[in-house]
Amino acid sequence: MLKVRRIDHGVAAIHDPALQRRLAAGGIPLTMCPLSNRELRVTPDLAGHPLKRLLDAGLLVTVNSDDPAYFGGYLLQNYVAAQQALGLSRADLAQLARNSITASLLPPERKAELVAELDQVAAGG
Repeated sequence: MLKVRRIDHGVAAIHDPALQRRLAAGGIPLTMCPLSNRELRVTPDLAGHPLKRLLDAGLLVTVNSDDPAYFGGYLLQNYVAAQQALGLSRADLAQLARNSITASLLPPERKAELVAELDQVAAGG
């Protein structure tokens, strides 16, 4: 109805299965920032962060940084912290990176190039 292109954070979507289905069907990205969510007490700790559960539910979850100097983490630190706290697999990390490409505002041709490159690296090539 609102023609939303992305939802920043989107952590509360974990509480509404119908919303999750709608977000997944619409391919609407959730730009999650685990370290700022922890610092702002959106989640008590990273182990309880819903990123992995939403990813497993088929949502277009991405990892991002939110005011890195203030919340103590640039993009890589957010990936590492989420991986360690949530036990993200190599396949999960590749999917998160693929989601970031898909959710980007790049032209479709460039997205396809980057996804192909990522898939090659993820396959060990």
